[in-house]
Amino acid sequence: MNPFALVSPAGLDRALLEFTPDSQWIAGGTNVLDLMKEGVARPARLIDITGLGLSQIESTERGGLRIGALASNADTAWDPLVLEAYPLLSAAILAGASPQIRNMATNGGNLLQRTRCVYFYDLGVPCNKREPGTGCPAIGGLSRQHAVLGASKYCIATHPSDMCVALAALDAVVHVHSRAGSRAIPFADFHRLPGDDPQRDSTLADGELITHIELPPAGQFVNHSAYIKVRDRASYAFALVSVAAALELDAAGAIGAARLALGGVAHKPWRRTDAEALLVGQLPSDAVFEAAADRLLEGATSQGQNGFKITMARRAIVRALSTATEGTPRAGHNDGPGRPDLKESQ
Repeated sequence: MNPFALVSPAGLDRALLEFTPDSQWIAGGTNVLDLMKEGVARPARLIDITGLGLSQIESTERGGLRIGALASNADTAWDPLVLEAYPLLSAAILAGASPQIRNMATNGGNLLQRTRCVYFYDLGVPCNKREPGTGCPAIGGLSRQHAVLGASKYCIATHPSDMCVALAALDAVVHVHSRAGSRAIPFADFHRLPGDDPQRDSTLADGELITHIELPPAGQFVNHSAYIKVRDRASYAFALVSVAAALELDAAGAIGAARLALGGVAHKPWRRTDAEALLVGQLPSDAVFEAAADRLLEGATSQGQNGFKITMARRAIVRALSTATEGTPRAGHNDGPGRPDLKESQ
């Protein structure tokens, strides 16, 4: 690990003034410290933002939810407001990492975590994401974990977050601050595909800091949602494929609105509104769900070892939509993500 300075500014304005091009924000540190230990990240200064007080979780005047960037993943997953109105988000968070990591990891950090591509972490091999222009050995190499959608000739890495898949389906908005002011970024525009610049994971500008995440009113999606994660082992493993699904059903049982997002298959959470539109007005059935899955997976490309993900994703989409139709699984019930009486926050 390279030498670095640590500063702990008092207040948001001071933190923004402290930022320099060789700086790195740090809060829970569950990804940043790993990157530094491996030599992938070499910041000269760490700006500790844990004292900025950005951890509130509260209702908004418009009936949605405001989630602080520095609230821990565990506290967010078990928050009564989240459990009541956004169980899809709770389920996605509880499917990720381990209890210890969820206790430390922050919501802002979760959005900004970097790919777990083995080549990205291995300084002994080239990587366009780590060093632009050096190549992508995953293409034609060990590609089992890699993207089947939205990839480019420069990078086929995937985004690792579970939480972000649910936030994509829930139409979240990311609020950021910098010395230039503040702006709100629709979640669909926050992460980016690799294109010609795979080293850039998000649309954040240098010096911008996430302050909170805003969710719109949940509406009837609260009653019919599901998060399905397929992975190599049942605990502390990144998704091969994950699906966040939410439906609104009318009195006749037809689908009035739908949300559908995929994880583990692209450089960002993958969502297509035209796939969701195929569900609207239809009575739930495997045939309807399969048509939406085919549209969502349109253009999927195998690198050889990861070709199984396309079939797996199709089946996971149908399963998630079927589960959502039956009703939202709740934490602590049946095969839900955990028991509320075993709250994992410190």
